[in-house]
Amino acid sequence: MSELAIHAECLGKSYRLGARQERYQSLRDALARGARATVARLRPGRRAARPAAETMWALEDVTFSIRQGEVVGIIGRNGAGKSTLLKLLSRITEPSRGTVDIWGRVGSLLEVGTGFHPELTGRENIYLSGAILGMKRARIIEKFDEMVAFAEVERFVDTPVKHYSSGMYLRLAFAVAAHLDPEILLVDEVLAVGDARFQRKCLDKMQEVGAQGRTVLFVSHSMPTITRLCPRAILLGEGRVLHDGPAPSVVAQYLQSGLGTASAREWTDPQRAPASDTVRLRAVRLRTSRGIVPDTVDIRETVGVEMEYDVLRPGVVLFPHFSAHTAEGAFAFVGLDQDPEWRSRPRPVGRYISTGWIPGNLLSEGIMLIGAAMRSLAPDQLHFWERDAVSFHVVDVPNADTARGDYPGGIPGVVRPLLRWTTEFHPPAARVTDPEAVVVSS
Repeated sequence: MSELAIHAECLGKSYRLGARQERYQSLRDALARGARATVARLRPGRRAARPAAETMWALEDVTFSIRQGEVVGIIGRNGAGKSTLLKLLSRITEPSRGTVDIWGRVGSLLEVGTGFHPELTGRENIYLSGAILGMKRARIIEKFDEMVAFAEVERFVDTPVKHYSSGMYLRLAFAVAAHLDPEILLVDEVLAVGDARFQRKCLDKMQEVGAQGRTVLFVSHSMPTITRLCPRAILLGEGRVLHDGPAPSVVAQYLQSGLGTASAREWTDPQRAPASDTVRLRAVRLRTSRGIVPDTVDIRETVGVEMEYDVLRPGVVLFPHFSAHTAEGAFAFVGLDQDPEWRSRPRPVGRYISTGWIPGNLLSEGIMLIGAAMRSLAPDQLHFWERDAVSFHVVDVPNADTARGDYPGGIPGVVRPLLRWTTEFHPPAARVTDPEAVVVSS
């Protein structure tokens, strides 16, 4: 499709840090403010001047075009400007400079609470959202049951949404945004609020929307999700476009640049660390057998996934584990802690470091993303799950003792094990050329 859906030109958004937020001024407020100013002038001495507000550019000189029917991922570290960009495209806030042109109806899901009136019921909010999108009432009625079923709120559809849990609110908000035929769908990573089953459901729906030829912009910190869902990705850094191109290439640049997931990650603030009341994650690191924390690993080298955590409550049998995905989103394997010293044994309160070792000559070359998790079975509970906690780049060396050997071409696959090969050779039977040599038995 050649027609544009979105075009941004030199787009910028600034905020004043430290500036006092002005509220609506009534006549009473104006008179009171005037009286205070008069009294201040009559008092001896001068008041200390308020420090000048600082201007911060959340977005600066952002230019890009998106064609109708494209599915584009927006990636970047926290504070890169991703959510600000979607708010500008959704017309929630105005740009400080530059322009953005949009062709088509926009459905957006940026944060829980956006677009719904808390005093209205779920049913009333569906009709209100549809009317705002310019949908005819007959079309909303046609889609109504499908939306309610998707959101799984049939029993509560006539309850004011202020009484909904965050999960119910999210499910209904996404159902409305995705089902009311938006020509452009904008989704922030608010989907992380939902459970894993609902996240999968939403991703499948966005894939379906993209397959129908509608435009999707999706902000996510999950690189496998971006590469699975989006053929194209835009990398933002400090409010600017750093890379724009095929999703696998942009994701690889993001991970290799140090802007994205690195080979070590620590949580120094306990309030922000992935945790439950039983266990709290402190750090995830990659470490070679030589003790080095690597960004790049030789395909032949053993590498350990090191999880450091605090057990806060005794008496629980814990299962540290990690998952491995490629940057393209292919699932490789799960490594579950089977240390015989702690298998089936409750862990006392204290600090632990559990390391799972990935043998050399197992993984294929490319970016590998590691997610760290902790589960218990009695009770059955997922205590934390830090997706894409760390990453590393596996490099295959030509002409070495690897599965590649001397082969120069590309080798697909998630794993590249060095297999043991055996070969049997059977030479051809000697051809008989001398007729007298032929022996005939009777």
